[in-house]
Amino acid sequence: MRRMAGFTLMEVLLATVLLASGLTLAFVTLHSASIVSRRSEALASRNERMRAVELFLRRRLMGALPLKMGEDKERHMPLLFFGEPQQMRFVADVPDYLGRGGPYVHDINVVQSGAQRQLRIALTMLQSDEAVKEEPSLPSELLADGLHEVHFSYRGWDQSRHQLGPWVATWPSSDQLPVSVAVQIKDDIAQWPTLVVVLLQSNSDGGG
Repeated sequence: MRRMAGFTLMEVLLATVLLASGLTLAFVTLHSASIVSRRSEALASRNERMRAVELFLRRRLMGALPLKMGEDKERHMPLLFFGEPQQMRFVADVPDYLGRGGPYVHDINVVQSGAQRQLRIALTMLQSDEAVKEEPSLPSELLADGLHEVHFSYRGWDQSRHQLGPWVATWPSSDQLPVSVAVQIKDDIAQWPTLVVVLLQSNSDGGG
């Protein structure tokens, strides 16, 4: 007797299992793709922020000027550059969109924010070798947050050896600009590439 066309119960069950497996695989694939997409977006955002911060710092430091911004009362000498592990101050010209143009004291410092750190900058107008508060005063600006570590270091010219000296955490010659400045930053993902900037108008003896 000829068999009637149709599906057996086993074939239906097998097809159901295969369909369920296919739907599960599709869901897992979409979920994984979504996770990868979010991670890629987060990484792209981080890289963009990193490049923006590094470009800003590079331009500001390269434009540092050997201008007096006050007195180093401890050393009894003019203050041209102040550098510590988590703060530095120097004078550089700023474009009009950052202020009113002309030379400004740049105060770049690391601020504790809960368990993390922020990198901020404050600009103060320079007049007659002194920082002058503006009215209204310019608030400090956030450069980067969510940071774990930020360190500044400085390098000058070793006059006794007639060569570049070692990197130091505190700049000892407030009446001179360092030859170069290094910025090390670590966020919650990884260590940023160390930023090393040569100060074009360094007045360190033998440097520049």
